[in-house]
Parts: sequence; C-alpha cells; structure tokens
Amino acid sequence: MTFGKIPAWRMNHVGRSRIVLKGWALAATVLLSAASAQEFARHPNWPGAGQLFVGTCYQPVDRTPDQIHSDIAVMKRAGFNVVRMGDLSWDSFEPSQGKFEFAWFDKIMDEMHANGIRVILDIPGLPAPIWLHHKYPGVDLVSQNGTRLPPARRYMDNISDPDYVREVAIMAEALTKHYAHHPAVIAVGYDNEIGNGFMSYSEADRQRFIVWLKQKYGTIDSLNKAWATQRWSRRLNSFEDVDLPLADGPVPPERYLDLHEYWSDVTIERLKELDRIRSRNMPELPSISNLWPNAPRKGFDYLSTYRSYANYGALGFYPGNPVSGAMEALMVKGDLETPIWFNEFTAGGQGFYGIPGRSRMYAYLGLIIGNQGVLAWTFNSHLGGEEQMIAGLLDHDSTPSWKVGEFQRIAAEFASLQKLGFPRFTHPEIAIAYSFASNVASNPKGPWATTQGYFSPTYEEQVRGVFEPLFRDNIDTAFINIGHADLARYKLVVVPADYVMDPAGAKALRDYVTAGGTVVMSAFSAKVDVHSQWFDTPLPGLLSDVFGLRTAAFYTANQELTVELDGASVATGAHFYEVLEPSTATVLARFSNTADKTPAITVNQFGKGKAVYVANESAASVMGPVLRHLYAAAGIERGPKTPMGVFARVVEGRTLYVNTTTEEVRIPVSGDKTGIVSGRYYNGEVILGPMEADLIP
Repeated sequence: MTFGKIPAWRMNHVGRSRIVLKGWALAATVLLSAASAQEFARHPNWPGAGQLFVGTCYQPVDRTPDQIHSDIAVMKRAGFNVVRMGDLSWDSFEPSQGKFEFAWFDKIMDEMHANGIRVILDIPGLPAPIWLHHKYPGVDLVSQNGTRLPPARRYMDNISDPDYVREVAIMAEALTKHYAHHPAVIAVGYDNEIGNGFMSYSEADRQRFIVWLKQKYGTIDSLNKAWATQRWSRRLNSFEDVDLPLADGPVPPERYLDLHEYWSDVTIERLKELDRIRSRNMPELPSISNLWPNAPRKGFDYLSTYRSYANYGALGFYPGNPVSGAMEALMVKGDLETPIWFNEFTAGGQGFYGIPGRSRMYAYLGLIIGNQGVLAWTFNSHLGGEEQMIAGLLDHDSTPSWKVGEFQRIAAEFASLQKLGFPRFTHPEIAIAYSFASNVASNPKGPWATTQGYFSPTYEEQVRGVFEPLFRDNIDTAFINIGHADLARYKLVVVPADYVMDPAGAKALRDYVTAGGTVVMSAFSAKVDVHSQWFDTPLPGLLSDVFGLRTAAFYTANQELTVELDGASVATGAHFYEVLEPSTATVLARFSNTADKTPAITVNQFGKGKAVYVANESAASVMGPVLRHLYAAAGIERGPKTPMGVFARVVEGRTLYVNTTTEEVRIPVSGDKTGIVSGRYYNGEVILGPMEADLIP
C-alpha cells in the first residue's frame, strides 16, 4: 500500500492510540455491541451529541485544488458544520488493485477540519472500479437471457461475487484504518444507495442461490412443497434442477419472493461486513449510511435487520410531498432511539433548479419528525457523466446561487434551535407495521400475478393510508416489522394490508393483544404464509381467533363504499371489501351501501386487549376515522390542531409550526406570542406565509 507522507494528525495519534484505545475505544466497542443508538446520540464523547448539522454532499473528484479551497471557504461562510464525502469514489482511493492513494484526500480532510467542518466518511463500495470488473469478470452482471452486461452505469456490480466481497473489504479496511483517528470524521457510511442495484443471472449466481435454498429448505421435497411445483408439472428432482427465477417475470409468486429474499440477504450481509470493519477500526464513531431499502429494483429487508448495521436512520430525502417524504424518512428510522439524518437533501435536481424557500420548509419538517442533519445534494452543479445537469448550491460556473443563502439561513437558525430541544427525540406510542415480504409478494410478475388485480391500491399506498391521517393529526409514529420489534412499547399497533404473515409476526401480535395492547388490521392482511402460498386455514391466517372472525368472500363494489361510524356516514375511498363472519368479535360498523350490509369494522376482546379488523383497503379516508375512534381508549393524545398542510409538534413547551403549502395560513393561539424563529409579534393567531415555519413559546 502506498500512503504517501504520514499527516500530522496520524503522527499525533500513533504514539498514544495503543493506550487511549485500550480504554475509551474498548468502551465504545462495548457501547456499539450493545446496539445502544440512544447512547450514541447523547454520549458526551461523540462530537455530534446534542447538535444540529447543516451542510452538503461534496465530490472533490469533480474539483481542482483551487476550486476545493474556494468551495470550503464558501461552506465556512455559510455556517456549514458537516459534509459527506468519499461516496462514489472507490477508484480515486484505489486506482489499481492494492495501490491506495489517500494523500489527495488527506489535504481536503485537513482543510475541512481547520474550518470547523465535520465529515461523514462514506465507504464507497458502490460502484466498483472498472479495474475490478476487468480483473474479476464475476463482478459483471449477467442478464436474464445470459448476456454479459458491462458496467455502463452506477450499481451494475454483482455484490454476491466472492472477488467483489474480498476486494471491497480490503478497500474498507484500508480506508477506515487510515482515517481512524482523523479529527474531522464524525461518522461512517456504507455503500451509497445500496438496495438500488441489479440482480444477476450467471451460472455462479445460480449456484449461490442453490446454496441459499439448501440452507433455507434442507431437502428438495421441502423446496417442492414451498414452491408448489406439483402445479403444471414443475417438480424438481434435485437442487440442480433449480433455475434463477426471473425478476421481470414470468415467475410464480413463491419463487419471486425467494428471489428477492435471497438478494436481500446478500445486501444485508455486505452491510454487516462493512459494519464489522468499522466497529473494529473506528469503534467510537457511529454508522450513518445513505441506504435505499425500498429501491424498486431490489431493495432489502431493512426493518428486520437494521439494528445490526445502522446506528442512525439515514436516507436521501427527495420528497414528492410532505406526507410521502415524512413517511419515507420514518421508515428508515424504524424504532431507533436516535434522530434521522438526511444524508442527501433536496436542493435542486436533474433539470430542477430549485424553488426559493422549499428546502428550508423541508428542513423544518425534518425537525418535526426528529431530524438531526441536512446535507444538500449537491454542492457543485454537475457538468457531465451520470446525473449531468444536476443543479447544486453552486451554479455550473461555480458562482454561489441563491441556494447557498437559503442553506446559510437554515444553518444559522438551526444553530440557535439546538439549544431549545432540537434535535427532537421522539417517543412514538403508535407503530405501523411494514413488511418487505408483503411488499414483494403482493406484486409478482407474470401470468401468475393474480394479486395485481386483487391487491389494489398497492401495498405501500395502503401503508401510507394509515400514516397520512396520523401525520395530519400531528402524532408521532414508528415503522416496525412486527416480528422484530418490541410491541410492548406502543399503545396502538396498526397492520395495514400485511399480505404475508409469518409465525414470528403472528406470535408477536397475539402476545401483544393478550397482554392488553390494541391492534388494528385491514383487509388483504394475513392471506399468505412465508412461502407466498394462501393459508388453508380460516383467514386472517394464524390470527383468526385473535380477531374473532373468519374472512369469507371478497368483492369489488361498483361504487365507493360507505360505513356508519360514531353516528356519521364515512366515505371510505374504497371499492374492495371482505365479507367478515364474526365469531367472538363485535360489529363496530357495517357497510351502508352494499346489498348485504356486511360488517365493515369489528372489534374482538382477546386476553386483556383488543383486535380491530377493517374489512376494506387501507385508505386514509376510512383509516383516519377508525383510528380517531380508538385514540381515547388507547390513551393516545392528538398533537396540536392545525389547518390542512400545516404540521406541528410541541418541543419542551414550545410549538413548532411548519406551513408546507403555498398559501398564507392562520393558526389560532392563546394570548400574545413572539415567534422565536421569525421574531414576529402575534396577537391571537400565528400567521405563516407560504412554506414558512416558526417556533411559538
């Protein structure tokens, strides 16, 4: 390895590292092994404890030394206190196999530190360098028809290939050892946007898939049963008969689910390997990684596994609207005690220059849901290559745009707010179930995809149908996988359209309700087992007795369904409904405009708790009234009342209001108030202009 001249910061640490690390770093290793993310957020020895961070993503490989010096000066004047660097740059650190060049990056790190700017150091495991593809052809992707695909764009790397696995570990080891004690580094990230890669179909991939199947099923008879191969004469005589299922179809649902779960396991193992390297070389620093678990091509089962490689939930935040943006962010937070990080944050975009005030509004919306850091994507506008014409904080001629001023304002305001209860540590009393398996299994490809007609709207749209009314009621929520979370932390658990029900999830719900919890489940839930085969028992599978009913027929009405609830007619926004046959359950509401007027909502007393079933798809228009009906009994308090499009939370006795609309809004308040952010005087009402925010004492 060639490291060049050893920088002063490394010399300063070499002599004392054996002594210091014996104490503090060992304690930090114990801290991490205990997976206590909350302690990381507040640990006095972690430089980020109790602070808010505003900064940017920075790719110095695009810039000359003079530009880098000028860029850092702009960042300092703007009050930035963090940058994210290293991502997408593997071949800049390792231009050829085993030859590492860090001197160029050392200078940038040192200058960042000299200007008071901390660094999230990304391990750039994706994309892999061209030299790696050329030396190890197994890193190349192979298409479904057997064609080798050159790495023409990002993430066209076969991360299951053993040569890739070895080489990425060598690079990560060298990078983390070299910067283990650099004073600028505040956290480590793994493999930018992992989850957004591609599946591969080489013979080696098929063999690795077979090994995975053997570990999961043991025998070919078990695999045949799980894949229902008796149908259409598709029995397998040995594991060698297995072909890789086709991601683009056609493929039976059982195999489609296994294909995605295999690649999910591959992705998760890469993340765990990188976390082992970080915890060995940089144990005092947390992982804050820009992950993409819900990427449409592959994705991975994040909510079942994240505590083994994530200390903070972090993501690229590019919201289509406030509700969907908040939901996506909270899905990577899960039930971690630590705040959220927007490792990439909306500023401009490809062909989108930006809208004045929009980034600041979303930064404040982030504070509401528990965000700690916003890093603008990106600092300098891109001139060429992938994502050409991305509009960053600097214009294409390197002139600072008005966006620098907007982020400077965010940085200044956040610096004062961090003394007033921010970052905000949330303690949700309501959890929403989300399942990677349900998302995959409800949308298979090909002629077997009968659920595509049955499962409408999509699974994620139905999850949003629960989140939206809760978010509009200004109530904190957590997203969980019910089989991998402590349900006892919550007063209410909502299970929307959870198509796949596994034994662990069913047991968790059963135990939770038995002990006194309240669960709400909607139509489409618990219809198939872990192999994506329909239960041959009363539905909802594994939970029919808990909900005190049997789901019989299911129909699509030719009109919007309505129900009578709490003396009011509720338009459900739904057309699909299940015919419920209660046994021990009590009917809470019936459909009012169907011929048979079957139960629409039931409640069953089971043990010390209650199990509520909603017989139609999880639309916000019906789930809102149902949940509000349950708040009082479950001990849930609504947040501050706000006009549509305004969101709020009370933080240490003060209320932060964020107007996400493009219109002026007026919010009644008692007495005279002076806004802490704006400095404005309000008499009886807070007046917020378009996309404005204020903290009201």
